[in-house]
Amino acid sequence: MSSPFELGLDTFGDATRDANGKPMPLAKVLRDVIDEAVLADELGVDFFGVGEHHRPDFAISAPEVLLGAIAGRTKRIKLGTAVTVLSSDDPVRVFQRFATLDAASNGRAEIILGRGSFTESFPLFGYSLDDYETLFEEKLEIFARLLEYNRSDEPVSWEGTTREPLVRQRVFPTTESGRLSTWIGVGGSPESVVRAARYGLPLTLAIIGGDPRRFAPFVALYHRALEQLGKPRLPVGVHSPGHIADSDAQAREELWPNYADMRNRIGAERGWPPTSRAEFEHEIESGSLYVGAPDTVARKIAATVQGLGFSRFDMKYSAGTLSHDKMMRSIELYGREVMPRVRQLLAREPVPAA
Repeated sequence: MSSPFELGLDTFGDATRDANGKPMPLAKVLRDVIDEAVLADELGVDFFGVGEHHRPDFAISAPEVLLGAIAGRTKRIKLGTAVTVLSSDDPVRVFQRFATLDAASNGRAEIILGRGSFTESFPLFGYSLDDYETLFEEKLEIFARLLEYNRSDEPVSWEGTTREPLVRQRVFPTTESGRLSTWIGVGGSPESVVRAARYGLPLTLAIIGGDPRRFAPFVALYHRALEQLGKPRLPVGVHSPGHIADSDAQAREELWPNYADMRNRIGAERGWPPTSRAEFEHEIESGSLYVGAPDTVARKIAATVQGLGFSRFDMKYSAGTLSHDKMMRSIELYGREVMPRVRQLLAREPVPAA
């Protein structure tokens, strides 16, 4: 492989329920996420990501604050987002917050920038969806210039339509290393893939449904674009949902009602028909749900990585109201059994260059 292979976990802080079916306070959900991250660190997981949302079914709206709390209780795990919605934030403040997190965590901060799959943040922070494309493009341009400033100490100048110009502006703090690991999160549009290549930033693909092999053209497009732009080969990661239990049957039974509730709630907002158990089973067998006993999940992860040439696989281990204790067990099995098995499988059959 052209870069070290990593295995991570991420969560949106999905709102859970107690044993009686009563919704847990979101404050308790956030504290549970901290405990989940601590366990992941103890088990040697490479990366822990938290996604930003602004709606009642997800608790995490201020990821950097939560990651700061996690940084204080962990030692080695990389800490980042999945995703930071740059379009409805200020890129200068995003940079400052992550540079601060990088200092607090001794260089472990990462960021995945994206447009997000929900739109609640736009009216919440006073942005128009009519400017959806322009906001992301201009703010990503600013952020890229801040990354260059972080490397070179050359002040930032920028002019566009979404904010006042920056004129030889310095921003504080910068990172101690002069680097801030920054990825572009993409849901599957060729334009977004090429944009990541244009800015010379690693790519993370959100593969949440269907056969993951259908994303092979996007991986090839990304590397081709990098080559044509004269940029070095960069990592590609994937984010997909999953759940691990002691047996395949147990994992499916634990996840199904929570998965169906989440899928149907979001689907109703988007005009999708209700899901079915058959669809759920098909996603496990042939799609992008990594569900089962440790060996089952490890084999599926390895097959995806080998088929597409990824440098990192992040499993979204939270799903709707799936309980904290079941998520902790899933994390334990991921770290103790899945990760070593995946590495064994990849050692036998190296990942081809994409």
